[in-house]
Amino acid sequence: MPIIFLGCFIQVKGQQPGSPTVVPPFVRDSLDNYVARAMKAWQLPGLALAVVKDGQVVYMKGYGVRSLRSRQPVDENTLFMIGSNTKAFTATVLTNLAYEGKLSLEDRVTKWMPEFKLSDPFATEDIRVRDLLGHHIGVQTFQGDFTYWTSNLSRSEVIRHFGRIPLTYPFRTRYGYCNAAFVTAGQLVPLITDTPWETEVKRMILQPLQMNRTLTLSKELLTAENVATPYSFNADDSLIQIPYNMIDNLAPAGSMSSSVRDLSHWVIMQLDSGRYDGRQVIPFPVIRSTRRPQTIVGHSHYLFNGGYYTMYGSGWFLDEYAGRELVYHTGGVNGFLTSVTLVPGERLGIIVLTNSDENLLFQALKMELLDAYLGLPERDYSDRYLSGFRKHLEQKEGLFEREMDTVNRHPGTAMPLNAYRGSYHNPVYGGINIRVEEGNLNIHFSHHPQLIGKLLPLGGNAFLCLYSDPEMGEKRVEFSIRQAKVRSLILRVYSEVENTPYDFTKD
Repeated sequence: MPIIFLGCFIQVKGQQPGSPTVVPPFVRDSLDNYVARAMKAWQLPGLALAVVKDGQVVYMKGYGVRSLRSRQPVDENTLFMIGSNTKAFTATVLTNLAYEGKLSLEDRVTKWMPEFKLSDPFATEDIRVRDLLGHHIGVQTFQGDFTYWTSNLSRSEVIRHFGRIPLTYPFRTRYGYCNAAFVTAGQLVPLITDTPWETEVKRMILQPLQMNRTLTLSKELLTAENVATPYSFNADDSLIQIPYNMIDNLAPAGSMSSSVRDLSHWVIMQLDSGRYDGRQVIPFPVIRSTRRPQTIVGHSHYLFNGGYYTMYGSGWFLDEYAGRELVYHTGGVNGFLTSVTLVPGERLGIIVLTNSDENLLFQALKMELLDAYLGLPERDYSDRYLSGFRKHLEQKEGLFEREMDTVNRHPGTAMPLNAYRGSYHNPVYGGINIRVEEGNLNIHFSHHPQLIGKLLPLGGNAFLCLYSDPEMGEKRVEFSIRQAKVRSLILRVYSEVENTPYDFTKD
């Protein structure tokens, strides 16, 4: 698709009418070459980009291909899974329902869902609807996600397993990113409206914004047209095509798919106080409420021009950047990384969608465009991020090679393989079963029936677990032995899924 400039000049908030601002030189002269060079460096198949300024789409373009096999080009209507950018839609739905008087965000969750429980009795009693949207429940970031991610659990079952997680922090005291809390928030919607979360998202947001290609559920991707194919890196850092994430059990936290054209409507609405195409789609008090800070995330993470602290509202991260308010979110699911960024004071919005989960270009490009439109120096964030990313990959690959060198020396195990087989249980996850199959130990998972963990001996009671799903990674597993019997094992997956270890006790 050709580059879209809606006129050579754009109107900037704060200037007098008729006082134009030239399109930033980086966008006008360098952007295409920058993206082409960076995509090659990051081994990124496809990318879509849109910039909204002063109520108009001033740039929209697809780069690369949807699939390395078909070589069909990405365009402005190509669908990408947007992951946690779904959360702002969920928060907007609930906040709008509150504005309509159908609930209060200060309602206790148990008012609507009496069976809801957390592991802490006080938290169970006092948790409010607003708390579900603010990431301060008391869990660590991503804690419990392995239990849910690509599992066969329903949304209701996800909420029940969520209630078994021991809270790491006192309730409402620390930031910890929590997908299950957003699932719980989404499951309140049918209790309030008698319609599913996905129906309310379409009725309240997608239809009035004419986001006609946007999908709410991951299963809809299987029959959709013009969809980007997901890619990741294998253990040897080679790019591989992977299946679409089927995560409708986590739908309110991350199952939506969209295009830059559709998302530009969402961004235009966000930057125009809830209006789109001359109509008030979402009341401005609702927009403002979702941006009300709830939780201190930590210090800002920018290389340049950042403020001091990052906050979380309801479905949005909140920052200061170069003296401006920044409202944004990222979204990552298997094979996709995306970002949606708003600078309300500048009426500026930036959307970047990519179809690989092993890149930081989706962030680098956002930063380049932010700096360009704010009149700040060019920094070449892609190169800066790439050097650190390559070091990370080298360290990961080096560790894997060392582990495999040990495996290839065929070290002995402390116990016969049959001693390790059997059923194991974890109070959060549930059950796994270890079997001896063709001379190897394999883990089978009760809530991930397609997943197998192949255990390769590292010597003694240590094994290297190679997961059949590369997104779960390869991790060292340690068995605990007491009185000459196998008692338990500690299981881990990639930290991008969950960093908390699981202690499984042998039945």
